[in-house]
Amino acid sequence: MKKSIIAGFAAILLLASCNKDKEILNTLNTYNTSMEAKGYHFGDKLELPKEVTENAESVTISFGDKETTDLTIDPKFFTLGDNAVTFNIKTKGGEVLNQDATINVFAKNPEKNIPYQIVAEYPHDPKNFVQGFQIEGNTIYESDGQNGSSQILKYTLGTTTPLASTKQAQEDFSEGSTIVGDKVYQLTWQSKKGYVYDKSSLKLLSEFAYPNVLGEGWGLTYDGKSLIASDGSKLLYFLDVNDPSKLIKYIAVAGSSQAYDQLNELEYHNGFIYANVWQKPIILKINPANGEVVGTFDFTEIAKQNTKGSDDVLNGIAFKGDNMLVTGKNWSKIYEVQIK
Repeated sequence: MKKSIIAGFAAILLLASCNKDKEILNTLNTYNTSMEAKGYHFGDKLELPKEVTENAESVTISFGDKETTDLTIDPKFFTLGDNAVTFNIKTKGGEVLNQDATINVFAKNPEKNIPYQIVAEYPHDPKNFVQGFQIEGNTIYESDGQNGSSQILKYTLGTTTPLASTKQAQEDFSEGSTIVGDKVYQLTWQSKKGYVYDKSSLKLLSEFAYPNVLGEGWGLTYDGKSLIASDGSKLLYFLDVNDPSKLIKYIAVAGSSQAYDQLNELEYHNGFIYANVWQKPIILKINPANGEVVGTFDFTEIAKQNTKGSDDVLNGIAFKGDNMLVTGKNWSKIYEVQIK
């Protein structure tokens, strides 16, 4: 009889412990779900519910191969945008509880809507599926996509006749491009390699493999020190210009209430990165130091005039002095806009 009483008491304790563990996890899940939409800013402290803290001997957060006991949103640990983490709770009863969660980190300051006005229009060859777009002097350098018709070319602004061009192989889908000194660098979408051309003749000089972290090639620009590439995610990758297979660092991109992914064609100008967002008529102005979006351009009206299908979208940024040139895939026009 005594053994039965002891066993029954143990079962009650075990059941109570299990119920407590479930209560801790349910409370933590409710908190994390509510904060996922609201988001955090760098420097914020995670204010975990008392149901968690009062019953925990320790709480850690795992993110990738990192783990921290600091419940502060530290940029050394978290990135802007979504962070897939795991909460690890060691209870005072000796149990170890784990719960996956998403911690969204947003920029502190709201991004500004940047006004502009159209000051000029130029012809653009509507056959060109623009992937990379830049200007030097009065010469446009353009990378055009699609398997079987991908190319790098250059032409004088105001005309559509190529001064020089080089075709890519059938299997290549050309993507972003940028000018570095007397060379032009160009990415491919899924071939996992890029090309380097002589700027004058567009003769192919060499090719390079992507660093493993770069899943695909989307946009490309140059900040005077490093190549900056996008792969359709929220990340921008800084690559060694002398060895583009080498990753220097990466940053994540977010505004004050949302993370931005699908980052496509890129341009660097006067200390900021400008990025198209695939399938959206907006261009982001990004602080390269931390990935914060400080401003947005709304090109909805221009896009409406030129977008008839699903792919002929805004995609092309270049700077002619302090004015911005914008165009899109298979558009018949290039627009010069003055930023107000």
